[in-house]
Amino acid sequence: MQIETNSVVTLHYVLKNNEGTIIDQSDDGSFLYLHGAMNIIPGLENALAGKSAGDELTVKIAPEDGYGLKEDERIQEVPKEMFDGAEQIEVGVQFHAQSPDGADVVVTVVEVKDDVVVIDGNHALAGVELNFDVKVIEVREASAEEVEHGHVHGPHGHQH
Repeated sequence: MQIETNSVVTLHYVLKNNEGTIIDQSDDGSFLYLHGAMNIIPGLENALAGKSAGDELTVKIAPEDGYGLKEDERIQEVPKEMFDGAEQIEVGVQFHAQSPDGADVVVTVVEVKDDVVVIDGNHALAGVELNFDVKVIEVREASAEEVEHGHVHGPHGHQH
């Protein structure tokens, strides 16, 4: 069976940056997703379309087809008093916050000044070219419930 919309795909991947540093990897054959449901980045999903179990591929994904370009407007200075325990804030710490439209976002502290904390709401991989080595382990048709819910369920049905 080839990967197409509403296929459940099991794969193994290694993700590296352009310098060859491993950013992330799956355990062998433990990563599952529902193809066509925006469960993975668009560039990788497009590259996997039409592939079958046993296929291996290496794919370079441009930022626009991954986590997007870095947006300067997502970097801002916030008064230190807005943080509980402000004396413990360090560069690299991440917080959950709400965007102006009410969506949940993760922000990363990029600088701590006297009165303000500089936070970055961009995804950590925004602006980064992504290099995937992928092996397709299994492809199956999604169940009606998986398609309806927009994600893969475990071997015994609904698990979330």
